[in-house]
Formats: sequence, C-alpha cells, structure tokens
Amino acid sequence: MSAPARPESLAHLEKLLAVLSAKGLITAQELVDRQASTDRASPEIGARMVARAWLDPEWRRLLLANGAEAAERMGVSMAGAPPLGVLEDKPDLHHLVVCTLCSCYPRAVLGYPPSWYKSFEYRSRAVREPRAVLAEWGTQLAPGVKLRVVDSTADFRWMVLPLRPEGTEGWSEDQLAALVTRDALVGVALPRVPQAIAAE
Repeated sequence: MSAPARPESLAHLEKLLAVLSAKGLITAQELVDRQASTDRASPEIGARMVARAWLDPEWRRLLLANGAEAAERMGVSMAGAPPLGVLEDKPDLHHLVVCTLCSCYPRAVLGYPPSWYKSFEYRSRAVREPRAVLAEWGTQLAPGVKLRVVDSTADFRWMVLPLRPEGTEGWSEDQLAALVTRDALVGVALPRVPQAIAAE
C-alpha cells in the first residue's frame, strides 16, 4: 500500500523553507523555536499584560504606546509579527475588535483565534450591528457608553485593555489576570466580576 499523497501546499512550503535555508535566511532550529513559541501563545499572556497594566501605571503607558515592545518585555517574541496596538476602554468608551477581511489576530499574545472570530457572520455583523452582537454574548454596555469597532489587519493587530472591575482593590496580578478572558481581550465580553470568581 502506497503512502498517501501530501497536500500540494505542504510541498510548496517545504520547497520555500529549503530555499530560505539554503540562502542562510533561516535555520531549522529557528523554525523549531518559532513553532514552539506559537504553540505556547495563549490568552493568558494577554490577560497578564492587562493585569499588570491595572497595577502599574508605567507599564500601562508602555502597553498603550507600544504593545509589541511590552510583549517582548514579558518574554514574548514578536519577531515577524505585525505591530500590536492596545485599545484602552474608558467609562464612556468600549472597543470591539474584528478582522473584516479574514482572521487577523494577535496570536503571539492571544493564541489561535476562535472559530467564531473567523466566521463570516461575526466579521460582517460586528461592523453592521455591533451592539446586537454584544447582546448575544450577554454583554450589556451602560447607557451613554460609545462603542468603537476597530479593524485588525495584516499590517496592524489589536487587543483591548478593558476597565478594571470594581471591588478588586488590593488584588494581586494573578488574581486580576484570572478575571480577563480571551473574549474580553477582543471586546465581545467584559472582564469577569469578583463575585463570579468567589462563587466558583
């Protein structure tokens, strides 16, 4: 029995990698390291970045000025990744991130995008009727809160710095990070409230 044929795209990728390696532009170890870095990426990284911003004003300023540099300082390699912008929610402003063309997503700090983020329905409706989309997630914004939809692209990726929940004074970075979900980092949800954590 013969081995199954490999997908044509995989053969093309292997040829490209061979050319890059022959030209000295990339090594096998660099590929292994990059894959390992991708596999380690998860929303927990973004959650910790947010928790630190809630505690440290200097870190917050860095995060908002240059998200990629902030990630690098946390040990996350941003090599080859587009710039990372961080959208600061305020009492009268909430951000929602969408990629209208495909599924551009800050994978280095949030991991792989969920299937709903890549769906045509989310990509189109988040722009046309963002409040209805949020309502379906159970996210109700207070009256008077402006909703800003931001398009993540191949040239620039975005994540949200949500508002710190009330009742978290004196909490540690670990405790605060536990309140921040992947969904809050793209704006479809708000951070978890302390009462929800206590009830678990």
